[in-house]
Amino acid sequence: MYNTVGNKMIKEAHELEVTSQVFNRDGQLHLGQHVLAEFFECDPNILNNIDKVEKYMVDAALECGATIVQKCFHMFNPHGVSGVVIISESHLAIHTWPELGYAAVDLFTCGDKCDPKVAYEFLKKKFNSSNAMFTELKRGMLDEQSHEVAQKAFQVAQEIAG
Repeated sequence: MYNTVGNKMIKEAHELEVTSQVFNRDGQLHLGQHVLAEFFECDPNILNNIDKVEKYMVDAALECGATIVQKCFHMFNPHGVSGVVIISESHLAIHTWPELGYAAVDLFTCGDKCDPKVAYEFLKKKFNSSNAMFTELKRGMLDEQSHEVAQKAFQVAQEIAG
């Protein structure tokens, strides 16, 4: 069934074809992996340098096999950087607190082309973080029979410290 929007005919949402790749790891189907990373004891000179933070985030995306679509970074006054690298597979986002040697990073990927944990390891090294940890979430859990998104919260896949 189609509806008219302006002068265009569009397909009803419930009839749209599912084109997203699905993970089937550990017998569970899900749409994406979301790594929430905490980087402690980082080099404050790196975390307060917009050019380096942007370069390392872009390089992390490439390192994990992602396809970059766009990027946007902002330098705060008196210090700190926020930014996002939009990738075909989702996004990588960061906010830094150089005065505390801390960075919070979200690494969200969909499909099976790239691994956000590769980006995590890359950034840990580039930020000279002597202490880091992450939680990996499975997002968009799918019902195994219908392959529809189950109406339940994400699932914690693993938590790594150190």
